[in-house]
Amino acid sequence: MPKLEPDFQDRRFFVRLFGDDVYAVGGFVRDILRRKPSGEIDLLVTRRTLDEIIGILEPKGKVDLVGKSFGVIKFTRAGRTVDIALPRIDRAAVKSVRGHKDIRAQSDPMLPVEEDLRRRDFRCNSLAWRLSDGALIDPFNGRRDIREKILRLTDPAAFPEDPLRVLRAARFASVLEFAVDPEVYPIARKVDLSGLSVERIADELFKILLRSPRPSRGLEELFRLGALRALLPELYALTLVIQDSVFHPEKDDFGHHTVWAHTKLTVDQAKRLAEKLDLDPAKRPALLWAALFHDAGKAETTHWEYKRGRMAVTSAGHDTAGEKLALRVFDRLKIHAWNGADVRDLALRLIRTHHRAAELWNNRTIVTKKAFNRFAADTGGEFELAAVLDAADRAGRAERPAAGLDREARWLLESMRKHNVSRETIRPLLQGRDLLKLNVPPGPGMGKLLKDLYRRQLDNEFDTRAGALKAARRLVREQRPAKERP
Repeated sequence: MPKLEPDFQDRRFFVRLFGDDVYAVGGFVRDILRRKPSGEIDLLVTRRTLDEIIGILEPKGKVDLVGKSFGVIKFTRAGRTVDIALPRIDRAAVKSVRGHKDIRAQSDPMLPVEEDLRRRDFRCNSLAWRLSDGALIDPFNGRRDIREKILRLTDPAAFPEDPLRVLRAARFASVLEFAVDPEVYPIARKVDLSGLSVERIADELFKILLRSPRPSRGLEELFRLGALRALLPELYALTLVIQDSVFHPEKDDFGHHTVWAHTKLTVDQAKRLAEKLDLDPAKRPALLWAALFHDAGKAETTHWEYKRGRMAVTSAGHDTAGEKLALRVFDRLKIHAWNGADVRDLALRLIRTHHRAAELWNNRTIVTKKAFNRFAADTGGEFELAAVLDAADRAGRAERPAAGLDREARWLLESMRKHNVSRETIRPLLQGRDLLKLNVPPGPGMGKLLKDLYRRQLDNEFDTRAGALKAARRLVREQRPAKERP
């Protein structure tokens, strides 16, 4: 039996508690074999009841029981949390439409480790490492699959019982950069995904976007597995929409100039640029979701038009259409934030304004500070992020990895600096409390006046608080009846 020699913090601690009956399992073992150790450790303890395990652990740290039927414990010691489980058999509930929560688990302390590994989705995850002596338990040749970088099903008959496994197939293929065994596709495409919770769907999509070296790999697997059509019909529609080959020479492996081919490349380029530019991790999710949906509006706006002496494919208005479509998807999937960072509002702003940077470049000989102010305001001050999305959009016309911001994006950011446009300069100079001092009563009239003043500020009529107050006094005076004016 092959052995693994890697160590991890607390290995000896768990061996002292459970001897030969404790194993590391699943992705932790897989990643050791990939020489990319993971910080997430799942342990399996055999030949002890749940109450016995809890009794052993409680004097040593904090014990949280996730579910008695599942036999899973979260054990925290010295600030580190480990999942500890009993061997179990999973069975799907007898229902016409199943969700991930419809799996019924039956724990059995005496169940052989090999049987517990059988319930897992892919052979590369059906591995156990005995902590006491480093023995590798590999009843399904998972080690070979890791070496060959391929996802094969552990139990083809059991795979359809949990619909979440279809999304996990796409995610693992993307994050691990593994190929999917062709036998998976016909099985996966027959799985009814309608019972999946929207939270689970969103979680898998976030992981594909954020954890994959090339998110396009996971996105394409969602397409191949049938999940894109079932769960994200708004994106599936892009696989059937063509783009003008003059402006979008990029195409898929079969020569199709589709919006889907461009979208996947754009997401990859956005991911590369985010890493190269060391963007704030809190802002990356919004950038990637915006890249994913930036052209989604083309499904309903694309048509043929005779221009420049030829028939061309055009999609006027796809930015605003895409924003509305993305909002519907975000509502459906309950996407608001990720790890406390705003995703929804920022992604929608980026989608709505993703063509504005290119318009500024195209009019660069005549553009004024007024235009830069408005662009900055419409992006909520995140014009740097908008420049990155714009650069990724252009780089999405070729598979060559983006080396950094292109000349158009660099010009935009330099122009912003040159005109002294920043998050600070586009903040409204006046608030409601300032108008109260001018005897403007609260209500719709005050709101309208504040909006007018901010428009004038962005139009560069004034750029100081004193100038704003002067303009406010004038507008208030002009709005009063003539007999009330001083």
